[in-house]
Amino acid sequence: MKQKKVAIIGAGVVGASAAYLLSKEADIDLTIYDEGLGQGTSAAAGIISPWLSKRRNKKWYTMVKKGAAFYPEFLSEVMNGEPIPHDVYKRVGTLLFKQKDAQLEELLAIGKKRREQAPEIGKLAILPPNKIKEMIPIYTKNKSALYASGGARVDGEKLVETLLEKAIENGATLKRERVKVERQNAAYSIVSDDKTESVDAVILAVAAWLPDLLEPLGYDVDIRPQKGQLVEVTFDGYDTKNWPVVMPEGEKDITPFEDGKVIIGATHENDMGFDLTIERSALTSMIKEAAENFSHYFSTSSIVSYRSGTRAYTSDFAPFMGEVPELSNVFAASGLGSTGLTAGPIVGKCLAQLVLNKATPLPLEDYPIHHYVTKNE
Repeated sequence: MKQKKVAIIGAGVVGASAAYLLSKEADIDLTIYDEGLGQGTSAAAGIISPWLSKRRNKKWYTMVKKGAAFYPEFLSEVMNGEPIPHDVYKRVGTLLFKQKDAQLEELLAIGKKRREQAPEIGKLAILPPNKIKEMIPIYTKNKSALYASGGARVDGEKLVETLLEKAIENGATLKRERVKVERQNAAYSIVSDDKTESVDAVILAVAAWLPDLLEPLGYDVDIRPQKGQLVEVTFDGYDTKNWPVVMPEGEKDITPFEDGKVIIGATHENDMGFDLTIERSALTSMIKEAAENFSHYFSTSSIVSYRSGTRAYTSDFAPFMGEVPELSNVFAASGLGSTGLTAGPIVGKCLAQLVLNKATPLPLEDYPIHHYVTKNE
């Protein structure tokens, strides 16, 4: 039986998820291309806890709700019976802080309503300061928080590494190079500096770089980049592996991992283009803000490393996916923004299902690609 040659361009969480799923198919000859620069996933430490958002876009909420529910199922499949590594993904719960207690009560009511359709939210409760301190010993303030036991943490870099490793074990090829797509009648070529390869189908999972691939083919693409920076600190002497994720007001989320590792951030910078330069002054300020609720142990002296990556947003902040208009068997997704880690695996499954000509777990009509990718006249 002749194999179908498929190229995936972009190995962030969307591309890597699609790659793993397609690598299991015996009739797919899969090559993954990724230059490895600026990938938002590799810079990200994610909080999988979308249920308490007051964002009113129901289609967006459906995507992130299903994305959160998909994680344990997907990673159990990826690990093939082995335990899911805790440094990749773990349910530890989330603590959401607000300025006023009334806001917590409002979100608690929203969460209980949403739990009817999303039981993975788990236990919901407004915890007093003494209960928070039992979970996080360095907590020093006198504020309550809304706790959701189903919340999880994920390290984007380790997630992608795991997915690509499994895809390669299944026979996929990974090439660390920059490529472009050329059309040849009904077929397509993947062109690098020194080689051209013909393929039958293409997945474009390059987030904010999608215009670079589609504009040469005559398309306008409604995508803009947003820079995000995070900082990793270490809490020597503290067992952080079961600490819940902390979501204060603003963008200074605190995500604990194993062995005292804690990641803070990220920034949301709209005017930096693809500049990935680490701005330590901004991150030092972010640490100080994040530490307002905690003891002085949480300081700039504990910094281990910095991360910087690029997210992708459309002009109306809505994501899209599907077959590129007038490019049969070329599929793309983008515009996931800061929810890329939550939605990435299920969006990757949608793209893989499109290549396989199978039904997608999310309705494509809710995320119409033709609203954001249009052919020039």
